[in-house]
Amino acid sequence: MENNRTVGTPLSRLEGKLKVTGAAKYAGEYNVENLLYGYVVNSTITTGKILTIDSSVALALEGVVEVITHENRPKLPWFDLFYADMDAPPGTVFKPLYNDEIVYNGQPIALVLANDFETARYASTLVKVSYKSEEFQTCLDDHIDKARDAKKGMATMLKPPPPSPTGDFEKDYARAPVKVDSTYQHGTEHHNPIELFATTTIFEGDGKLTIYDKTQGTINSQFYVANIFGLHYKDVRVLAPYVGGAFGSGLRPQYQLFLCVMAAMHLKRNVRVTLDRAQMFTFGHRPPNVQRLRFASEVNGRLTAISHQAISETSRFEDYTEVVSTWSHKLYPAPNTLFEYKLVPLDVYTPVDMRAPGGSTAMHAIECIMDELSYKLDIDPVELRLINYTDTDPSTGKPYTSKELRQCYLKAAEQFGWEKRNPKPGSMKRGNKLVGYGMATGIWDAFQFPSRIEMVLDKSGRVTVNNAVTDIGTGTLTVMTQIAADELGIPIDMVTFSYGDSRKPFSMFQGGSAMTASTGSAIIVAAKLLKKKLFKIAKSMKNSSLAGVSEEELSLKNGGIAGINGSWVSFADLVIHNKKPIRIKKMTMPNMLKLKKYSLGTHSAAFVEVEVDQQLKTITVSRAVSAVAAGKIINPKTARSQVLGSMVWGISKALYEETIMDAKLGKYMNPNLGEYHIPVHADIGELEVIFADEKDDMINELGSKGVGEIGLVAMPAAIANAIFHATGKRINKLPIHFDELFESEGYTPLMA
Repeated sequence: MENNRTVGTPLSRLEGKLKVTGAAKYAGEYNVENLLYGYVVNSTITTGKILTIDSSVALALEGVVEVITHENRPKLPWFDLFYADMDAPPGTVFKPLYNDEIVYNGQPIALVLANDFETARYASTLVKVSYKSEEFQTCLDDHIDKARDAKKGMATMLKPPPPSPTGDFEKDYARAPVKVDSTYQHGTEHHNPIELFATTTIFEGDGKLTIYDKTQGTINSQFYVANIFGLHYKDVRVLAPYVGGAFGSGLRPQYQLFLCVMAAMHLKRNVRVTLDRAQMFTFGHRPPNVQRLRFASEVNGRLTAISHQAISETSRFEDYTEVVSTWSHKLYPAPNTLFEYKLVPLDVYTPVDMRAPGGSTAMHAIECIMDELSYKLDIDPVELRLINYTDTDPSTGKPYTSKELRQCYLKAAEQFGWEKRNPKPGSMKRGNKLVGYGMATGIWDAFQFPSRIEMVLDKSGRVTVNNAVTDIGTGTLTVMTQIAADELGIPIDMVTFSYGDSRKPFSMFQGGSAMTASTGSAIIVAAKLLKKKLFKIAKSMKNSSLAGVSEEELSLKNGGIAGINGSWVSFADLVIHNKKPIRIKKMTMPNMLKLKKYSLGTHSAAFVEVEVDQQLKTITVSRAVSAVAAGKIINPKTARSQVLGSMVWGISKALYEETIMDAKLGKYMNPNLGEYHIPVHADIGELEVIFADEKDDMINELGSKGVGEIGLVAMPAAIANAIFHATGKRINKLPIHFDELFESEGYTPLMA
């Protein structure tokens, strides 16, 4: 049996066939006996109190078993340390059905339980509620003057506040020969993964629960449930083997999990609660944001002053923060800087992370103002970025562990044909369409989280690798199997990666483009530990061929442990000698001592071509090229898929996605996929992905960085810049609507 390495090979997803044939089961699809179906009743006012809630007509309907409200819900411990939620921001967490107060429109106020879903849904319309409505504030634009600093707390550790100012920004900006002052606005966006949020709770008795949940973190949901309901965490098992997209919406436990478990324990029955598409708009969103940027440079293009101010929305009860203004100084050096990030508390639900939270918002503004500056300077946009290029993180003064962004610029520009660009806006045409070229830079964090791996070698020579990580559709199962197979010296069909189960060893939630670095690195460390154990067992065997071989001369290959002298002992023989399966467990942590001297980042460059109809002003992204520097690429096929998906999302953010808030009603007016616009196949042109050759021996055991979010962050700005090149009009409000190209004036700044 030859040992063929699979890392770097473009393998198809191992679970792909199960998904495309429908054999893969999601949280709301498991066949469970004696199952009750729950349907949520949501508030129709924005703030105020419930005066009366009458469930009598609903309860009289045949098939309805119970209606749970704040008036009759069971008493709970209500553990309140961030609700035992690893992703909770500072503040007082929202508690469903806690009392009669309404704090946002669409708040869950009752759960109808019936013998089938259709009956539960119909009965929900029979629950009669009277309210006392109160005044509310839900529109960021109307309340910019109420912005305040975010609270500091434990939950901001991965989301640090902006860096302190340097130099004298105002003085330098005033005297600078070239400067740009622009304001950017982003609308609200809501998560719409294909799989609706659902939970199936199996009541095992004796305080034991088995829960199938749509989540990005099985252990996070496990602790959440155990603490709220006063259970031992070992008695709560959460499974999520398949997740139909999440992208941040599944980091925090959503309210259907709480309601489903509460109903199951109250009625001692198996319960399923599934939210419909409209209800997906009743928890969390990418917050609307307003940014004012002021950049100044010398006539040669060298930046001398950077100011980045950002104001975002949060709820009244929690301070949800993003890293927004910080990104300016992580890309571009300037001696004089000023950064600010503020929040406006409103009567909405707390925002949640949405792919590249903060980064996609910030980079749009940063890269658009750099484009505007390039036109003022009459310097090519790529050249301006190269003039201000640095291998050091300007915000910390630390070098990056690796940074092949220059390579990204050059490779993507060549592939795209940037040299064919006529820099004059409106000068390039194709038939009746104006053609625009735009480009932008991307940067994202290179996170690594703690992860614990268990490896079990059985007498057949198979290895089972256990970890609680989820796979939200990113290819985690396939990539981890590849890494394990290579490290253990066996084919991938001899590895079983068992995941998505809170009973497995610890994993953080899947988010931040961190799982390959986290779980993959832990697999490498665990494999080294297994090698040590196998060597020890091999040395104890009678007449062992490895008796005179040192540990440094050993390797795992061809399904066994081998010495450089040609000696070899099979895994099967080692297990037989051991008389039981050989297992190890190992927790791996990021090497913060080694990494504290460095900055960690993934980088990209996006080049985009747009076509704008001269009469209708409709905008089409006809083609785009993204070059990504993310260290070692474990699986080029799944990595490319991730970047392509993010590029599509970037197109969606720039031109389509926006949830419309009616400030008079305090509610979102388009909570459906008919009116919340996302691109379809016909909207997507030719997309290309290039991976830079980036070697990073410092960042982790794999030398790999995440690719999930880096494909998104540069796209919106590249599209906006291309639209300016095509039309000569700067539109700094996302999403860009084609009708704005008819107007003589662009966006009027809110923060000027």
